[in-house]
Amino acid sequence: MVYQYLTLLLLFLAGCNGSADLRYKAVPSAAAATYKVISVKDGDTFVLLMNNREQVVRLAHIDCPEKKQPFGNQAQQFVSDRCWGKRVSLVHHYQYDRNRRLIAEVILEDGCNLNKELVQNGLAWHFKRYSNDEEYAALEAIARQQRKGLWADEHPGAPWNWRRR
Repeated sequence: MVYQYLTLLLLFLAGCNGSADLRYKAVPSAAAATYKVISVKDGDTFVLLMNNREQVVRLAHIDCPEKKQPFGNQAQQFVSDRCWGKRVSLVHHYQYDRNRRLIAEVILEDGCNLNKELVQNGLAWHFKRYSNDEEYAALEAIARQQRKGLWADEHPGAPWNWRRR
């Protein structure tokens, strides 16, 4: 079944000159709230200013390697390069994890979805335990096939297994 999705996505990408369009599909409102990113904790967690208060955001649908894991620092650097000190928009449903982090997709100033960029570049897993989003699954399958980022490793260690150690 995954291969069927992969094939369909590859056919779609072939029609897009081989690159996925990861821009947010909805037309942003002129009044859409943006927030300044003030700190990047790791590949899937950062801090922004929301209503003059610090809010920790956990990226939805994905799980990046931990800092001490292979590709953990690369994921953190990727996020920092893309959004530190910049303004971002959030797509969320007011859901928080047990650590009171807001779970969200992050839309960058250029309209790109940071969460999807991480998966596409092989710097994050699709976190299937908490997400059944087929687009993330397809992006991960392509990154695996192309051996991008952490998928270049013969046996990449999933962060959820790393944390149990």
